[in-house]
Amino acid sequence: MHPKDIAIADFTYVLPAEKIAAFPLPNRDASKLLVYKNSLFREDTYQNIAAFLPENSLLIFNNTKVIPARILFKKPSGGMIEIFCLEPYEAICEYSLMMNKKERVRWKCMIGGAGKWKEGSLVKKLSVGHSSTELTVTLLEKLPDAYIVEFEWQPAHLSFAEIIFQMGDIPLPPYIKRKPEEADKERYQTIYAAYNGSVAAPTAGLHFTEQVFASLIAKNIAIDFVTLHVGAGTFKPVKAVIMQQHEMHAEYMDVTTDTIKNIVANIDNNITAVGTTSLRTIESLYWMGAKAKLFPESAIEDLEIHQWDVYEEPLASIHFSATDSLLSLLHWMDKNNCERMIAKTQILIAPGYYFKIVKAIITNFHQPQSTLLLLVAAAIGESWRKIYEYALENDFRFLSYGDGSLLFIPQSPDGEHQ
Repeated sequence: MHPKDIAIADFTYVLPAEKIAAFPLPNRDASKLLVYKNSLFREDTYQNIAAFLPENSLLIFNNTKVIPARILFKKPSGGMIEIFCLEPYEAICEYSLMMNKKERVRWKCMIGGAGKWKEGSLVKKLSVGHSSTELTVTLLEKLPDAYIVEFEWQPAHLSFAEIIFQMGDIPLPPYIKRKPEEADKERYQTIYAAYNGSVAAPTAGLHFTEQVFASLIAKNIAIDFVTLHVGAGTFKPVKAVIMQQHEMHAEYMDVTTDTIKNIVANIDNNITAVGTTSLRTIESLYWMGAKAKLFPESAIEDLEIHQWDVYEEPLASIHFSATDSLLSLLHWMDKNNCERMIAKTQILIAPGYYFKIVKAIITNFHQPQSTLLLLVAAAIGESWRKIYEYALENDFRFLSYGDGSLLFIPQSPDGEHQ
């Protein structure tokens, strides 16, 4: 079956509200861990995850950093307008440059209460010590699914990152039915978060501590990082009856040549993606390399992965090895003087997908009828139902602040997912 024909109603389960974790545990690595390999279940905690990973594994994390993307403005009449920043709306695609811009910047946003904002600009002021900051937002354009706004601020020497970290709130997922608290600024962030840009946390990484990293290193398990800035689309429900009618969200990825070389060097080892965002990034690299091998003169835009690319020609019939594909990507990057692959990916991983690089995934428990659940089903097939039933029956906590799992992807003799 082509993934376009998948009925999302086939990927549902009953998730009682009390199973959704509203708060994180006091200790990150005390979260429960469900290990699934060769049709067998093991139950432990993240403190001991190294025990379940083969020596010489390579774990790849997403080191994006969540920005306080939700900003509240008060109208002169007293009403509140909520601006939810989605992504930069300018020609520069590199997030670090956009976050470091001074004086003004344009963003694509969702707006709560937009119908009450008829015209003019809104202003938010904040005093810190003896200094004051003023942020002005102006509505520029309405898009089919969002709005374009311009932020302008004083003092103009401050970066947008400095402004938003003063003015904004951490954007907790919509299924967490409470207001953000001070503790969320630290807990809804991985300890290795480095690059501002996400509006949702790569939640599989929330369980990792310095002690867990030490246990991985002690077992000769290597660690590397990619960056994929998680968009609000990660929470976008699939409302379409079949997947052909659903538009997958696109996100910016940023991967260095050194990381790609590290993946090549470990291609025969157990490469584990920490989270669905890391997995989507790693697998996208394979397909970008395949495009570079097929079309060596491609521009960067031509290498980007769209929703159905990997299921349709010319990519659907290729059989390049992971090494060949990644080396082709490295060759393309060298020829184009790129030390980092900065591009968008819209890859949809659903049943029918054959994994090219990743052999295991560490991930939380996801919402019914979501693209994240489709990804899990692509990895382990119909066994996802048994895993979720087990988790529900054994007091695992679900979604972003909940517990998680280590899932090994069954391999066929040629190394691909069966």
